[in-house]
Amino acid sequence: MIKAMVVDDSAFTRRMMRQELEKLGYAVLEAPGGRRALELYVEQRPAFVTLDLLMPGMEGDEVLSRLRDIDPEVKVIVCTSNVQSSMRSRMMKLGALGVVTKPVRMHELLTILTAAVPEA
Repeated sequence: MIKAMVVDDSAFTRRMMRQELEKLGYAVLEAPGGRRALELYVEQRPAFVTLDLLMPGMEGDEVLSRLRDIDPEVKVIVCTSNVQSSMRSRMMKLGALGVVTKPVRMHELLTILTAAVPEA
């Protein structure tokens, strides 16, 4: 089973994403913040990560940078309510596969995912 990790400080958002991804057959790991996300990534090596940007402690751009330090091939899709084009281009420069606006529409997430992760 393919592992996915959902990183978001909102328990509601994590639960909704988990339910949708599990319906599609993924084993889903959850992290409420950046530090736990980094620990889980090292331990579990999920095939891809969905990442919120605005979180207490460590924001998403720092998490993305640190994940890329751990694994330059990490597959990250940023999920955010920030729709500014400057933020989108910054996330892409940091190595995100794509940016999906919240509330997440699963077809948008899957379009990015299937293009980047063949086994997904």
